[in-house]
Amino acid sequence: MMRPLRDAQLGAFTFFASALPHDVCGSNGLPLTPNSIKILGRFQILKTVTHPRLCQYVDISRGKHERLIVVAEHYESSLSDFQKQSKAASSETVRQVAYQVLEGLEFMNKHGMVHRALSPHNVLMDCKGDVKLAKFGLYHMTDHGADVDFPVGYPSYLAPEVIAQGSFHPSDSSHDEAPLPSGPKTDVWSLGVLLFELCAGRRLLQNIDISDRLKFILTLGCMDDIVTVLAEEHGCLDTIKKLPENVLELLRKCLTFHPSKRPTPAELLHDPVFDGVSCLYAPFQKPVSLFSSSLRCAHLELPEDISDLCKDDDDDYLSERPIDEVYYLWCLAGGDLEKELINKEIILSKPPICTLPNFVLEDGESFGQGRDRSFLLDDTTVTLSLCQLRNRLKDVAGEAFYPLLEDEQSSLPQSNSSHELSSTVTLPLIIRERDTEYQLMRVILFDRLLKAYPYKKNLVWKEARVDIPPLLRGLAWAALLGIEGDIQAKYESIDKDTPIPTDRQIEVDIPRCHQYDELLSSPQGHVKFRRVLKAWVVSHPDLVYWQGLDSLCAPFLYLNFNNEALAYACMSAFIPKYLYNFFLKDNSHVIQEYLTVFSQMIAFHDPELSNHLNEIGFIPDLYAIPWFLTMFTHVFPLHKIFHLWDTLLLGNSSFPFCIGVAILQQLRDRLLANGFNECILLFSDLPEIDIERCVRESINLFCWTPKSTTYRQHAQPPKATSDNGFAKTASYYTSDYQDMPKADLSREPLALGELKAEVSPRISAEDLIDLCELSLTGPIKRTRAGKPKIIAVDIRAAEDFSRGHITGSINVPISSEFGSDVEIVQCPATGVLQTYKGRVIVVISHTMNAAAMFASHLVKVNFPRVCILDAGINKLKPTGLLTVPSPQI
Repeated sequence: MMRPLRDAQLGAFTFFASALPHDVCGSNGLPLTPNSIKILGRFQILKTVTHPRLCQYVDISRGKHERLIVVAEHYESSLSDFQKQSKAASSETVRQVAYQVLEGLEFMNKHGMVHRALSPHNVLMDCKGDVKLAKFGLYHMTDHGADVDFPVGYPSYLAPEVIAQGSFHPSDSSHDEAPLPSGPKTDVWSLGVLLFELCAGRRLLQNIDISDRLKFILTLGCMDDIVTVLAEEHGCLDTIKKLPENVLELLRKCLTFHPSKRPTPAELLHDPVFDGVSCLYAPFQKPVSLFSSSLRCAHLELPEDISDLCKDDDDDYLSERPIDEVYYLWCLAGGDLEKELINKEIILSKPPICTLPNFVLEDGESFGQGRDRSFLLDDTTVTLSLCQLRNRLKDVAGEAFYPLLEDEQSSLPQSNSSHELSSTVTLPLIIRERDTEYQLMRVILFDRLLKAYPYKKNLVWKEARVDIPPLLRGLAWAALLGIEGDIQAKYESIDKDTPIPTDRQIEVDIPRCHQYDELLSSPQGHVKFRRVLKAWVVSHPDLVYWQGLDSLCAPFLYLNFNNEALAYACMSAFIPKYLYNFFLKDNSHVIQEYLTVFSQMIAFHDPELSNHLNEIGFIPDLYAIPWFLTMFTHVFPLHKIFHLWDTLLLGNSSFPFCIGVAILQQLRDRLLANGFNECILLFSDLPEIDIERCVRESINLFCWTPKSTTYRQHAQPPKATSDNGFAKTASYYTSDYQDMPKADLSREPLALGELKAEVSPRISAEDLIDLCELSLTGPIKRTRAGKPKIIAVDIRAAEDFSRGHITGSINVPISSEFGSDVEIVQCPATGVLQTYKGRVIVVISHTMNAAAMFASHLVKVNFPRVCILDAGINKLKPTGLLTVPSPQI
């Protein structure tokens, strides 16, 4: 959770990672991971390091030729401003700065990091004069400098032990092994030099050659009083002697030559030298995460004067939004990092002729370029202007930043151009996700709803049916999956280190899973992949690892890269809901049942396509197993999976069938025109699928599918809680038969062989009653157009039909010998059925064989939405809902 922008700015700086040789492979035979991707992976954890004394990291972007651009919180003022004044700072200022810098360093050390790049321009000051350490993550993200060609740190401020080690690069064969990474005490020396310069009012070691400068620092080891020697060398001994004793003692402790005797930031922070230094902010407490056993609001307090809450000084509502949110909106409003750096001449483009390598002729004459210094570190930080963003949001009313959740109109964008924003909801999703004003409204609304989770869970479901803002997709998915409790403690309790037999397969699968994505292909991504997958395998001893589990993990890991516990929790909740028992050691019966139901769904929604695929022998077993085993993550890139799963998570376990049918219908023309071999080739390299169209058609198919037609006996047992998703929009969920005699009207399990023998799915008596609204108030359910959505076709003999039938059903008596498609087409009753084509046709009979046969023939003559009443007419007799015609007078 990032803190608000407030008076801060967004800043960007760039550097190059070391280039790797192109003809070298790793031990696994795969190309080496570029250093820029390694840095990108390590950077992610820096976004979670939040402290009042540290500049918040926001984002990192990878460009061409190993270029990286880092975005972070920034301030224009720094300690360099004191040095420009050429006068010594007061002793109180020195102690205050030292104390605040140490607070930041101590917090970094707790996270296993050191700064190593302390310098006056990296110690920034906010508008209140408080310290904000910048670029503190450069040493960590570059693997202690191993992944870049420049040294991390500044010679004037580096500790003697760092200088003694010298520079190092992995490609340098003169070094057998890398030096040990710098420890926390390294920063204490750098702090000492900074404080000395503040006291002296000048820079140190700036007017001598670099080699002489390093020699001087190393000779300080022979001195007893380094502070006095430095003062004499720079002509400020009188100034230093006038310092209070506690300040001199602080300088001596920081500038202790031997690291073993030098204190750490934590030790120095609690030293008596800081007695009397006031802490200007309350003791820092890390914000409680959304999914935790702790109270998220425990730290909140109302001010003594409530009117303070109503003060509105500058109406700058944007500055109260989190930094990452402001940056997200800045990008949507046209922000371009490379363009900003080019405008400031940080990135310089060169003509190709100037980039030729250097070469020397026999006579010693040199041609080409020398060493390109642009690949070294340019310390300049460019401030990103928010003017364009503020201008884009100028018409947004202040009330929009604080929506009222109980108001029915709260989800509608509020601005002076509210009509335009309301119309945005009807635009394609890809346009909505790029609309700055619309995304601001959605992010603010979801942010408030998620902070009130699980109390506002129903509203999260409601708004998710409109769309989910990409910035908050990870948390929104977790809410839709019902994640609650202390997920971190549960994840930490799982043994993820002890070797298990599955380790080898996981190691093989990870380097092949969505490796086009920079984040997931990074070494940090592989480590997190391994830990989350292993945690799932260990915590589910009744299940096994199947190939495809890594693909299921990928979306959750990508969205929760810095929260493995949440990625694991989401994955653990997702699999039982949509892939119940798919990961059994012997899952053949589960898979076969699933594919058979899918085949029936194809026949139900598109009989012509089903007939063709069956004729050429192109069955779902040949193409659909990867679809459902990975919930389409194996066949679609992540950006399409995000849009697909936004809707999938709102549906029940039958919704994937509708997605599968929607995909086939997009390929319908090509499938109908091709034979078996061409279809195999088509699915070996799946053509481009319009995901938004797929989602739209899937929802339509879902609403036309009676819920019991997708019944599977191996599905997850139903829960008592109601479904909050768009499934409720299928209006057959409401029924009016509470006064009926209690009877089991649900679907009965079928043997797999019997299920495969039927082309059309079965519908339960319960569903039929819901759809037909069999009650005293209305005999048949009608659509908005006034036409019945369902028609019951009773194929029993007329005598049996007259003894009792469903209200509103039609009688198409079929003899037991009736079995030809031609006969059905020529039968007068078929003409009656033609008028009902397109509605859900429920075939009812005494025996299931007769009903299945008739339904099969209807499918063969391309009647869509044909299903069979499970267990036949006898299932309805105990309900008392069968109608007997009145005798004719």
